[in-house]
Amino acid sequence: MPSQASGIGSTPITPESRPALDQPTLPAIPEGFVPRPAGGPFLEPIGPIMIRRDHGPLAFGLRIEKRHCNSKDMAHGGMLATFADLALGIGGFNLAGVTGFFTTISLNSDYLAPALLGTWLQCEPVLLRRTRTLVFAQGVCTADGKPVLRASGVFALPREAAPQPPGG
Repeated sequence: MPSQASGIGSTPITPESRPALDQPTLPAIPEGFVPRPAGGPFLEPIGPIMIRRDHGPLAFGLRIEKRHCNSKDMAHGGMLATFADLALGIGGFNLAGVTGFFTTISLNSDYLAPALLGTWLQCEPVLLRRTRTLVFAQGVCTADGKPVLRASGVFALPREAAPQPPGG
């Protein structure tokens, strides 16, 4: 009969029972943020994207996890651009009083500093202008309060549904 080392319980250690060594214990989500479903299968692996509608200005947030990072434990630039697109598009529509899906016409971004693993990424979108067909928005994304990305975008308003022909 195999012996057990002193002080070790009878439950064997399996890969599933080990703590995730590549995932640090992350701080709590800041007050007022709640999960916001991000539409479509492309955005599911990035989330949960968090939104704050109360407790200050409209803001979007995300804790930078290992899955968001490049090999240097910094958020991948494409992930930051995707986050900015989502925050400015949804936020711009929200601030303009528009509902529905948006189409990104342009998104400009300037990378200012790295967003490191474990930091809280946040963007407070600003509505610049709304026309009959477009929304213009901008924002600065911060990681634990430090500016990491400046972005601006132009988003098309949803087209009204075309009238259906009789019988069709």
